[in-house]
Amino acid sequence: MIVIIADDAGWNDMSFHDSEIQTPNLDKLAKSGTRLERFYVNPTCSPSRASLLTGMPASRMGIVAPISGRSEKTLPDSIITLPQALKKANYQTALMGKWHLGLTPASGPEAYGFDYSYGFLHGQIDQYSHEYKNGDPSWHRQGKLIEEEGHATDLITQEVVKWLSEQKENQQFFLQLAYSAPHIPLQEPEKWTEKYRFIENKSRRDYAAAMAHLDEAIGQVLQHLYSLGLKENTIVLFMSDNGAQENWNPTTQYDGKYGPNDQLGSNKPLRDYKTSNYEGAIRVPAIISWNNFMEAEKNQNYISVTDVMPTFLELAAVEIPEQVEGESLTSILKEKTNENHNIYVRGHKQESFIQKPWKLVRTRHLDEETEFELFNIEEDPSEEKNVIAEHQEIASNLKKAIQQQFDRDANEVNVPLK
Repeated sequence: MIVIIADDAGWNDMSFHDSEIQTPNLDKLAKSGTRLERFYVNPTCSPSRASLLTGMPASRMGIVAPISGRSEKTLPDSIITLPQALKKANYQTALMGKWHLGLTPASGPEAYGFDYSYGFLHGQIDQYSHEYKNGDPSWHRQGKLIEEEGHATDLITQEVVKWLSEQKENQQFFLQLAYSAPHIPLQEPEKWTEKYRFIENKSRRDYAAAMAHLDEAIGQVLQHLYSLGLKENTIVLFMSDNGAQENWNPTTQYDGKYGPNDQLGSNKPLRDYKTSNYEGAIRVPAIISWNNFMEAEKNQNYISVTDVMPTFLELAAVEIPEQVEGESLTSILKEKTNENHNIYVRGHKQESFIQKPWKLVRTRHLDEETEFELFNIEEDPSEEKNVIAEHQEIASNLKKAIQQQFDRDANEVNVPLK
């Protein structure tokens, strides 16, 4: 099992969604696998990664925003993670690239079930020095901080290829491959930027280069996987951790060496960007591929990142921990059933509750009245029309549902509503 995570890649940042950015390797994966057209994550990175590894809303653990600065926030050690559960079935587990669920080696991937880890602990890094935005070291192997030369995308890819080659024949494994691209800062070699000279805006051009570099890296990993004879029996899930970031105007990060970037990713035709609870932030590109078991198609079922853990555990015949709130996708993917469950998504700015075809967005304020918006996301995927006045009974029911979910979240993040 391999989960490949792009960092801040938007809906309209890959060519299988008709972007001007060419991603031939992801296109190939999409043609051979199932495109999950309604795959929902959290508005920012740490929460999405927490939900992926625990099968539950990250807000239950008090993680509603990126773990940043020198925060001591981590995943709780009382919750069974996906790699810990798979180890019971003798899976080898590895995390390559971005962790972002604990900013020190002591709270790194090894503390949560990964046998092997390599990459960076923080949420963003200089692609070459591999330092966090405040200058803190972040690059590590097996929990020990190290220094290496090279672009993060290339180094992560090289480590994955090496690790895959070292896996024993018939050894079951779970690999979480989490790239830094196309997250800022954008530091791409001319080899990649020259391909996008036709894009007038420099920031968007550099972003496109990061996506192209990422796509080529993913292609290398998949080609190596296939060369090892592992195509037939490996499930590959590709996803973005949240929607694209609109722009970046740093003042003190990286000593002012990078940015500003006035135009980064694109979530068109979806609304808004990373950090909100509109579709552009939480509905992301996703593909799942398992040769000869899943058909090449577009799947329109409403799916949550919390569903990944129970799906993988069911396929591995491993008991699903009681904490898991997601639902297994095996019947949807293998038997083509049509099952849409309710989805609760919480960020640090808003919450949303999705019950096909409706989506309620709640915006809380400390000193002002709470705002509510209701959208029919089947008829209005761009969320242009708030229809709450026309559907007050539906809105009332969803308000109750979102509050019930909110009440189950960690007390530390539940500031009362005005």
